[in-house]
Amino acid sequence: MIDTEATLASPLFTLRKNTNPMLAVTIIWHPDFSRIGEQFIGGNSAGVIELSRVSPLFKIPGGEGQALGLSGISRDPLQLVRNSENGIQIIPSASRMVVELNGEEIHEAQFLSAEQIEFGQILGLGRSILLCLHWMRCLPKNNPVAGLLGVGSAAIMARDQIRQVAGTDLPVLLLGETGTGKEIAARAIHALSQRAVLPMVTVNMAALNESLAAADLFGAVKGAYTGAQVARKGLFGEAEGATLFLDEIGNTPASIQPMLLRVLEGGDYRPLGAQQDLHSTARLIAATDQDLDSDNFNQALLRRLESFVMHLPPLRARREDIGVLVQHLLKTNVQAAGVDLSSLFSLVTEFACYDWPGNIRQLAHVLKRLMLALQVGETPTFASLVKVSPDRITSSFMSSTALRERSVTLPVAIPEVKAPLRKKLIDLSEADVLAAMEENDWYIQAAAQQLGVSRPSMYKLLETHSQIRRIEHITPDEIHRTFDAHGRDIERCASALKTPSEALRRYLRVA
Repeated sequence: MIDTEATLASPLFTLRKNTNPMLAVTIIWHPDFSRIGEQFIGGNSAGVIELSRVSPLFKIPGGEGQALGLSGISRDPLQLVRNSENGIQIIPSASRMVVELNGEEIHEAQFLSAEQIEFGQILGLGRSILLCLHWMRCLPKNNPVAGLLGVGSAAIMARDQIRQVAGTDLPVLLLGETGTGKEIAARAIHALSQRAVLPMVTVNMAALNESLAAADLFGAVKGAYTGAQVARKGLFGEAEGATLFLDEIGNTPASIQPMLLRVLEGGDYRPLGAQQDLHSTARLIAATDQDLDSDNFNQALLRRLESFVMHLPPLRARREDIGVLVQHLLKTNVQAAGVDLSSLFSLVTEFACYDWPGNIRQLAHVLKRLMLALQVGETPTFASLVKVSPDRITSSFMSSTALRERSVTLPVAIPEVKAPLRKKLIDLSEADVLAAMEENDWYIQAAAQQLGVSRPSMYKLLETHSQIRRIEHITPDEIHRTFDAHGRDIERCASALKTPSEALRRYLRVA
């Protein structure tokens, strides 16, 4: 694993992690959508928080505090009692207000350990308001960074780290599961840097043809290899004075890794077939969802890349942010216009209690499917929107019954989610590949996970598929016509063109 103690990023997180956390109550869902994301921050020691219609006051940084203020919320307060070991006891009021914990109705006091609060606990009041109980290790802050939403500690500190590193030329290594927003973080770093006047250059290292990878990255002189009829500038040349984003760095061909190390060490590289070196001023940002601390990756290169390391947490570790993410994604979804969202309380409860293996990307796709269903008058179930694995529902929680049955001193056991068994490529038909791409909105990593193959293997399947097309083989006119015809929706356009969504998105950004 990456040694975060030896990186510039680590003190920012570790010091806060060791302090006694503050108990936060964040609004995940409210009939007044503008209230989503407001918070009440309690103390960091033992005490009592009373939740009712009139208190406490929830607010956003710089805003005015407001009580929950809904008629369906009792004036008789529900109590959150924190003990000296950071355990929380939830004591429902004597009113008839329905109180739910992680989607299950409760009628008597419940105890939550400090570990359970670490994963976020979902409290429903009056079947109208959803709250998340979680720890905060920094005070709320208005530190916006384009594309990086969230009100919890992890989101706030990630934005601080982005601002911190954007003013430097240090290489950055972004670590996180697929769908956590690594490319968004890379673009934010570039946008906040002095290099923002030039476009960021992006390359997917897993998609490089190994025999031509050196020419793709470093360029080549005319005649350097068979078919090189003109000189090639290469991606390092294109990113001169700007930022070069190396996505899927863990899949870099072994022959290329020493060349990248040389660029990082001194900035020098040599185009294929050239007689002398060139010097690069490109700033490197790399990203991966893999563990690079292995024999399969050049460890000297890793040491250079990890000058500044950012870990982007999975959505299940920042459950308090689900409300603001849902709110934002609905606002930006053209299908959401004119759709009545007032009856979504139960569905959003299930959203908040799900572990989202595909993270924010998966959440966005599910919301698109939800909006399409609501548009035609259907009310889909959560199971119909998400292919639910039993291990993924409330895996960070315990049911109310289980909480009552076990000792409150024991930590929560989080079930291990086993990776799918790898399949042989020969066992997969073209129909299997096409179906997986369709079912995963034409996102390669998600389709690869469904098929049980590695991402590089998935690229091989796509390359040889008779129906799936590379974006560079489609004319610009066809791309733009199809994009407009499908409401400028990336995933629907990708499906119509039969080309991966990632490549289509990158093309449309620079076209």
